[in-house]
Amino acid sequence: MKLASIRSSSRDGQLVVVSRDLTKAVAVPQIAPTMQAALDDWSNIAPELVQVAAALEQGAVSGSFAFDPSNAMAPLPRAYHWVDGSAYVNHVELVRKARGAQMPESFWTDPLVYQGGSDDFLGARQDVPVPSEEFGIDLEGEVAIVTDDVPMGTKRDAAFQHIKLIMLVNDWSLRNLIPGELAKGFGFYQSKPATAFSPVAVTPDELGDAWSEGRVHLPLVVHINGQPFGKPNAGVDMTFDFARLVEHITLTRNARAGTVLGSGTISNYDRSLGSACIAERRTLEQIEQGKPVTSFLKFGDSVRIEMFDGEGRSIFGAIEQKVVRA
Repeated sequence: MKLASIRSSSRDGQLVVVSRDLTKAVAVPQIAPTMQAALDDWSNIAPELVQVAAALEQGAVSGSFAFDPSNAMAPLPRAYHWVDGSAYVNHVELVRKARGAQMPESFWTDPLVYQGGSDDFLGARQDVPVPSEEFGIDLEGEVAIVTDDVPMGTKRDAAFQHIKLIMLVNDWSLRNLIPGELAKGFGFYQSKPATAFSPVAVTPDELGDAWSEGRVHLPLVVHINGQPFGKPNAGVDMTFDFARLVEHITLTRNARAGTVLGSGTISNYDRSLGSACIAERRTLEQIEQGKPVTSFLKFGDSVRIEMFDGEGRSIFGAIEQKVVRA
């Protein structure tokens, strides 16, 4: 099942069921007006949405219309909880190596996460406003899950049942603001502008065998200004799977319905697959050439992030955005 939130008079948008080929959609106000409303009562509402999805595929539903990704908001336009991880520890290791810093061994056994701003998510086709190019504008291609209510103390084996939706993410970063913020010892804020998400969120079963052991075993295809930049596989070199990340974030508190949990920048040891962020490429250039060569993004630059199934069909639709002056 594929779901989206399209623009409406509500700032939380209108929930729609989207066809598998991403061409058609139908609103379901009689079932749930918004994505959050569906997640709040998922066990009862999801079966009804599945019925609508089946009817839409068969052409047996009235009121369907052409699905336009440019009219889609983030699947959750605002969320109660957005927590981003760094599940690809080789990425962390690489960045620290470039600046001559040792990585603590605990990073391989204890996940890194931070809680980010969730009140102003971007839709997949919205421009990305930034005040200055000097901030070091960078993309971060990720996968994210959405949960229902997860009780405090949930263990990994029990966490799988709480993963209800999967999305793609562009977790925009302002690299030149990060060092100063981290030096204060209190985490990211100004360096993390609004995060963007794919046009649709999908239930795990939509991925078939590609969803296994809490990982999405497919390449994330990244283009910058229409040129290939990377296609790292999201299921490879992911140190902490999503169920383990859920276990981590619920050690001391509940995660309520609509919690969005990101994987962190997808990164593979096989560098021939490219990168999902510019910072990683610059780090490799620093190590191999003595200095970074690739520049961060400028106003007018565009980024496209997408994932395809084994038949070459887009699963989530594309995140396709342009960087503009705020």
